[in-house]
Amino acid sequence: MRIHGVGASPVSRCLLVDDDTALLDAVAPYLGGFGFAVTAVETGAAMRQAVMAQEFDVVVLDVLLPDDNGLELCRWLRRTHTTPLVMLTAQGDPFSRVVGLEMGADDFVPKPFEPRELVARLNAVLRRVSREGGATAGTVPARSERFAGWSFDRLSRVLVSPSDEVVPLSNAEYRLMTVFADHAGQVLSRERLVELTTSPGADVNARSVDLMVFRLRRKLSSGPADRPLIRTVRGAGYLFDGGAGP
Repeated sequence: MRIHGVGASPVSRCLLVDDDTALLDAVAPYLGGFGFAVTAVETGAAMRQAVMAQEFDVVVLDVLLPDDNGLELCRWLRRTHTTPLVMLTAQGDPFSRVVGLEMGADDFVPKPFEPRELVARLNAVLRRVSREGGATAGTVPARSERFAGWSFDRLSRVLVSPSDEVVPLSNAEYRLMTVFADHAGQVLSRERLVELTTSPGADVNARSVDLMVFRLRRKLSSGPADRPLIRTVRGAGYLFDGGAGP
């Protein structure tokens, strides 16, 4: 385990997980120079230990590790933490990006990358999470809203069904639900949904949006089958009908 940036008045705690020691030696000090307190580890086991031992503001995780699968680590992290997660993937690896989004990753950076790009992505993710989650001191967003018997709790990041069942949301599902709730009754194209739910420059395509909508629609499936809350508008995109149902 390596610690970087603690002497430069860091503002964000970052856990960097990659088995490439050359990458760790280059990127960790670079992030430290931009205000990140970086804990660098090389294995999935070390990541689990670090996450259980302390809190981090953001995690950067390589998909391929010698002792664990990065996508499974993403799933594990999402079960108990809402820490923003940026995944490092091989260039041209759409499968990992799609699956990672489904499991709750916030952004992806393909290898090889410029350290400055990673800094920009991390800052964008942290800004977005601060806006969405109300973590910034002095800001308290509306806690919940109701539609068609459902309740969407923005602070807890959960849905509560008409039968009072708590339905947890991944980070990607939470962002998508927030966008739909904020644009109820409006048709949103796939391109617009990508723009509203991901960081600028993120390599996310329309297929990824379709998969995220599918997963969120499945969680909102307790209503009548012929009156879904998220409707497909052929040739245009998706519409969230917050007034559907009884």
